[in-house]
Amino acid sequence: MARRNIGVAVAVPEPYGDELQEWRRRLGDPEALRVPPHVTLLPPTGIPYERLAVVEGHLERIAAGERAFTMTLRGTGTFRPVSPVTFVQLAAGISDCERLESLVRSGPLHRTLKFNYHPHVTVAQDVPDEALERGFEGLASFAATFDVTGFTLYEEGRDGVWRPHREFAFG
Repeated sequence: MARRNIGVAVAVPEPYGDELQEWRRRLGDPEALRVPPHVTLLPPTGIPYERLAVVEGHLERIAAGERAFTMTLRGTGTFRPVSPVTFVQLAAGISDCERLESLVRSGPLHRTLKFNYHPHVTVAQDVPDEALERGFEGLASFAATFDVTGFTLYEEGRDGVWRPHREFAFG
């Protein structure tokens, strides 16, 4: 059965997205140019091609019931030693993302996660410890505030690049 690989996320808008993507590239993260900066609501998930309409209907219903909220990114964190990841933390919008993640990861997108959900923006993953530390220190004073008015359904292309498939605006 043919499958597509999808994910759902809140995109980090410009100019912050470009800045964080450039940091990820400079830190040597191989995913830097394949994965746009985002806060994950649904991690990469394989679905049969014919289920896309059901998934989109599910996401439409969720978005219609939501309202815009403010997200603030500030400072850095890490999942080390459990996982080699450095990230930018959320200082505001955490509970909104937790609620959205729970709603998105229900119904036709129900799945069990390997780790508890922790909203963040990855800036380095699976790179040497020195690069993880450079990102942790270099972005410690990073701050950005923006309104979140919806979320995006992404699809991974055959080339491994994640691209927006469809935007879902809040009702």
